[in-house]
Amino acid sequence: MTIEKAYQSAIELLEKLISISSFSKEEAEAADFLQLFIESKGYTTIRKGNNIWCIAAGFDQNKKTLLLNSHIDTVRPTDAWTRNPFEAKIEGDKLYGLGSNDAGASLVSLLHVFFILTEKEQPYNLIFSCSAEEEISGTNGCVLMMQEMNLPIDLAVVGEPTEMQPAVAEKGLLVLDCVSRGKSGHAAREEGINAIYKAIEDINWFRTFQFEKKSELSGPVKMSVTMINAGTQHNVVPDRCEFVVDIRTNEFYSNQEVVDEVKKHVKCDVKPRSTHLNSSCISLDNPIVKRGLELGLTYYGSPTSSDQMRIPYTSIKIGPGKSSRSHTADEFVYLSEIKEGIEIYLKLLDGLEIK
Repeated sequence: MTIEKAYQSAIELLEKLISISSFSKEEAEAADFLQLFIESKGYTTIRKGNNIWCIAAGFDQNKKTLLLNSHIDTVRPTDAWTRNPFEAKIEGDKLYGLGSNDAGASLVSLLHVFFILTEKEQPYNLIFSCSAEEEISGTNGCVLMMQEMNLPIDLAVVGEPTEMQPAVAEKGLLVLDCVSRGKSGHAAREEGINAIYKAIEDINWFRTFQFEKKSELSGPVKMSVTMINAGTQHNVVPDRCEFVVDIRTNEFYSNQEVVDEVKKHVKCDVKPRSTHLNSSCISLDNPIVKRGLELGLTYYGSPTSSDQMRIPYTSIKIGPGKSSRSHTADEFVYLSEIKEGIEIYLKLLDGLEIK
C-alpha cells in the first residue's frame, strides 16, 4: 500500500466513523464497523467489549513488541455545534465532524501505518489496538484490554492530537472528593459550626500550595477546586460542605504520594476516586525520541490525559490534529495533517530498533 492509497483510505474510513455515534460506553456500532473493516483487509482481530486489537502475523517471542493505540469513543457534542456532528463534511483542506480531531485522525492514520508496516518484516512484533471509554477513563476501556491482551509491550505509541510532535511526558490525573464537616444551627443565632467556612480554609490551601518538585517537561503539580456543594436552605448553618479537586500530577510524584501529602495539610475528609491514572515519561535517550529529533520534531510535556495513563509500559504520545480543537463545537482536522501523520509515523517506526 502506498502512502497516497493509505491516505485516501484513511480519509474514507474517518468519514464513515464520524457518521457512527460512538460516545463513551456506547461504542459498539463503531467497534463492529472497525472490526469488519480490519478483517476485510485480511487481518485477524481480537475483541473484548468494545476494545479491538490485531496482532501482526509471525509473532516472535525473541523480538521486542510495539503497540500502536488510539481510541474509538468521543465526547458528546455541545449545543454550540452549528453543523451536524455526525455528518463528515470536507471544505477545502478541512474535514469537519465529531471525533475528527480527537482522536479519529490518529486512529485511522495509525491503522493504515499498521497495514503498511506489516507488508514487510520489522525488527519488532507489531500490534494495533483501538480502545473504548478513553474520554471517561472507564474501566472497560484500555485497562480491560491490557489485561486481556496480556502481552509484554516494550514500546507503545498512543495516537492523540499533538500536531505530530512527540509528547514525551504526560501529566497524571487525580480527582479528590472532599467533605468538610460542621454542626447545623439557626443562621439568625450564634450557634452551629459552618462547614462552608471550614471548607474555605482547605480550599485556600489547595489554591496556594506548591509541590516542591517541578518538571521541565510538564511543569508543577496543578491543583484546582472545580465543584462545590453545601447548604439546604438560607436560614440553616450548613453542617456539610462537599467540594471536588482536580489535580494534574507530574512524573516526580505518584498519585498516592500526592494524596498522602494533601492529607497532612487539610482538615476535611479526602477520598480519591482512583490513584491509578499516574503521570508518564519516556527517556530522551529512547530510540523513538532520538529518531524524532533527527526528523526535526520537537518534544514536549503534555498537560492533557490519554490512554497513556492506562498503558503500563514505556510510551510516547503523538498524532495528527491539534489538542485545542478537541471537545470543541464544529470540530475539524486538516486533511493534510492526516497525510503528514502517516508519513511521519512511518519515518518514526519503519525499521525502528526498540530497546
